[in-house]
Amino acid sequence: MRYREMANSPPLLGGSSLLSLSLAAVLLAVLGVRIASAAGGEQPLAKIAIHDAVFALHENASVRAHPLVLGLEGEDTEWVVVDFESPAPAEDDWIAVFSPANFNSSTCPPIDPRQHAPFICSAPIKYKFANESSSDYTKTGNASLEFQLINQRADFSFALFSGGLSNPKLVAVSNIINFANPKAPLYPRLSQGKSWDEMTVTWTSGYNIDEVTPFVEWGVKGETQTRSPAGTLTFQQNSMCGPPARTVGWRDPGFIHTSFLKDLWPNAEYTYRLGQRLANNSYVWSKAYSFKSSPYPGQDSLQRVVIFGDMGKAERDGSNEYNNYQPGSLNTTDQLIKDLDNVDIVFHIGDITYANGYISQWDQFTSMIEPIASTVPYMIASGNHERDAPGTGSFYDTNDSGGECGVLAETMFYVPAENRAKFWYSTDYGINTKLTWHSTVMSTTMKEHARFTRINA
Repeated sequence: MRYREMANSPPLLGGSSLLSLSLAAVLLAVLGVRIASAAGGEQPLAKIAIHDAVFALHENASVRAHPLVLGLEGEDTEWVVVDFESPAPAEDDWIAVFSPANFNSSTCPPIDPRQHAPFICSAPIKYKFANESSSDYTKTGNASLEFQLINQRADFSFALFSGGLSNPKLVAVSNIINFANPKAPLYPRLSQGKSWDEMTVTWTSGYNIDEVTPFVEWGVKGETQTRSPAGTLTFQQNSMCGPPARTVGWRDPGFIHTSFLKDLWPNAEYTYRLGQRLANNSYVWSKAYSFKSSPYPGQDSLQRVVIFGDMGKAERDGSNEYNNYQPGSLNTTDQLIKDLDNVDIVFHIGDITYANGYISQWDQFTSMIEPIASTVPYMIASGNHERDAPGTGSFYDTNDSGGECGVLAETMFYVPAENRAKFWYSTDYGINTKLTWHSTVMSTTMKEHARFTRINA
């Protein structure tokens, strides 16, 4: 995805508006120099011919993962060590991480009537090649790998495959490991509301509304806290428009909660935490977070806005062929975290995760950006890799979204749109500023106008 200035538009740097100059400088820095686009390459999970996998379990092969229980002190990210051995090691052996742990044919029907069990119908959430940590693996048949796992509402298992990604043969399966509280409320995403004095908080958990009452406890830092209720959304496999999102890429998204924090004081620091009240009146809490509210409209102030697109996600543990697919997304994320004290609001203007129909990657993306999105508004727009699917009315009649057809972007993130399926919305922030976004057209309207139109990559 790239951008061009529309014909007959006033120059971006014209006039004397301090905000115009500041926003233009940040825009140019982000898109041109400081934060490079990380897009490119094939979604690594798409390289796995998982429906062609065959069972070749060997009594002398084994996979062992530890620790068995993760997050005992409330962590939502943990490192896991996987030890494995194979009687016939090869260069193209690989270790897959599955979640839920049970990935065999009992979890779904075959998509091809000619296909006979056993078969595997769920793509792993990540993988590494077996020889990554030891060049002696092909000689000894023994090796260990480390994976970084996030809490994704389900248990995990690890599988050793031979035959490479294109001809996978399941050789051994590990024990099951789990987070202590797999349903915990996690990964808050802030968004500016429909008015300047409203902030929304969206998060993910494993609790449906028949199990808990979700809410946010919040208030000015150091003062009495109040509670605001949250609405709950989810979606099913049949909401997807095609493969792989509707087939091997499907994974239960959990429940997405959104709460509206209203009547905020301008320029005030607020603290908040996510809460879930269980039926027995006990509570499940997240850790504490904070944000600064918007200035009063027209107030003489400087707004520091970061705008970028085409970021995607990569794995900090080096899995999913890190060097070949979007390593720049980690650089972008880390730079934003480092500069977060100098950022007021973020606009991620499309091509967000490059999950391309592998639903597990959305959880991993929201985990990756949590330090940013939990602290400043993280506003999104929908790109071709979120929306486009054949026969769905998308701008391009291609399957760039991998069958997601906008459902993930519209549900995982809140935007202050009257019709979220259309993805038109605007939000006010600070001095004479209205930022307006659409899935196919992006325009920034200030005293000095600058308009951009999106071109499919």
